[in-house]
Amino acid sequence: MKRNRLSSRKRMSSDATELGRLAAGLAESGGRLEEDFWERQLAGLIDRILQNGAEDDLNAALDRLFDSHAAAHDCLADAIEARAESCVLTHQGQDHDVLLFNAPLLAWSRFSIPAGTVAAKTLQTLKVQLGAHVFSAAARLALVDYLYSPDQLPRSFVDTWQLMRDLGGAALGDKPLKLDVSAMPETNQFLSDTRYLIGAVAVPRGMPIFRWNESDGVTRESALKEWARQGGPSLEPLLAGCAFQPLLADAYHAACRLADVASRPYSLRASVAFLQTTLGKPAESLRAVIGGFHDKRLEEYRIGFGPRNGDAIYHGIVWPLLGSEDETTDVIGEVESLLRETGVKEVIVHSQQFPFEFCDDCGAPLYANAEGETVHAEMPDLGNAPSQTLH
Repeated sequence: MKRNRLSSRKRMSSDATELGRLAAGLAESGGRLEEDFWERQLAGLIDRILQNGAEDDLNAALDRLFDSHAAAHDCLADAIEARAESCVLTHQGQDHDVLLFNAPLLAWSRFSIPAGTVAAKTLQTLKVQLGAHVFSAAARLALVDYLYSPDQLPRSFVDTWQLMRDLGGAALGDKPLKLDVSAMPETNQFLSDTRYLIGAVAVPRGMPIFRWNESDGVTRESALKEWARQGGPSLEPLLAGCAFQPLLADAYHAACRLADVASRPYSLRASVAFLQTTLGKPAESLRAVIGGFHDKRLEEYRIGFGPRNGDAIYHGIVWPLLGSEDETTDVIGEVESLLRETGVKEVIVHSQQFPFEFCDDCGAPLYANAEGETVHAEMPDLGNAPSQTLH
C-alpha cells in the first residue's frame, strides 16, 4: 500500500535500480501503447522478485523513488500491489484470473473485539453470501478460516503474494485454507477496531469478477447493501457483544485503504456512544478538543473528549492523515461536522503545533486539553466499568 516512507540510503541492487527505471518510464509515458510496454516489463520483474522473496528490493526501489520521483513511486506502488494481490493460475487446462480480496468489518465494544478462527459452518455460510451478493456468477471462492485484526495482516508484499497464491489454489480446488495460527501475533485491544475476512476469487480468464462487473445493473452500493443485510446475521457470532458495520469486499489493498478511511469517522462516533453509555450523560455534556500533532510534518489530529464543565480528558481518538492529506486538507472541518452530528456541541480547535508525543509509561498518545496542554486520557472512577483505549 502507498504510505509515508522513511528515506533509505543503502546501496541498491540491480533489480531495485531496474524497478526504478521501469517505473519512471511508465510515469513519463505519453500514450497507451507505451504504457502497455512499460507495464509488461515492470510486471515481469516484480513477479520474479516476489517469487524470489526479495522484499528488500521492492522497498528499496520505493524508498528511492519516494525521494526522487513521486509519480514513478505511485506507479511502482500500484504495480507491486497489483502483482502481490492477483495472478493467472491454470486449472484443468484453463487459465483463471485470481484476486486476493478483503472484506473489512468495523466494530466497537465496551468489551474485547474478537479475532480468531472461524468455524467451518460459519465460513461456508459467509462464502455463500459473498458469492451471491458481491462476486460474479462465474466466481469460485476460498476464505481463510480466520478473522484477522490489523496486527495480524500479512506484513510484506511477499507474504501477501504467497497468501494470494495459496488461496487461489484453494478456490480452484474448492477447499478452505486452514491457517497456521501458532505464530499469529496477539491482538491489541481497542474500543473501536477493524476486523478482516480474507479470501481469493478465481474466474475464467477475462470473465467478470464482481457483481457490479456484470450487465444486470447491480452497483457497488446495492451489492454492499445486500452483503450487509444478508451477510450480517452470519457475522454476528464472530463479533459477539459488538456493534459492527460490514464494508464492501474488494481487492485486498483497496479494501485495506477503504477500511482505514472509514474507521476514522466510525471510531469518532463509537467514542461518543461509548462515553454516553458509560457516563450515563448525553453527548451535549461533552467537550471535544482537536489538536494537530507534528513530527517532521503534520502526522495526525488527536481528538480528546472530556466534560464540558471541566478540563479533564476522559478518552481520545487518533485521526491519522492518509494518502495525500496534509495541512491544507480540511480535515478539521470534517471532524467538526461529525462531532456536531453526534450531538457534541462544544468543540475547541487549537491552532498551535503539538509535538508527536506518547506516554513514557504505557505508550498511549497524549491529547491536548482545553488549555492547550498535552495530557493523558483518563476515565473517571466508575467502579467496575471497563477501561478501554480508542484508536
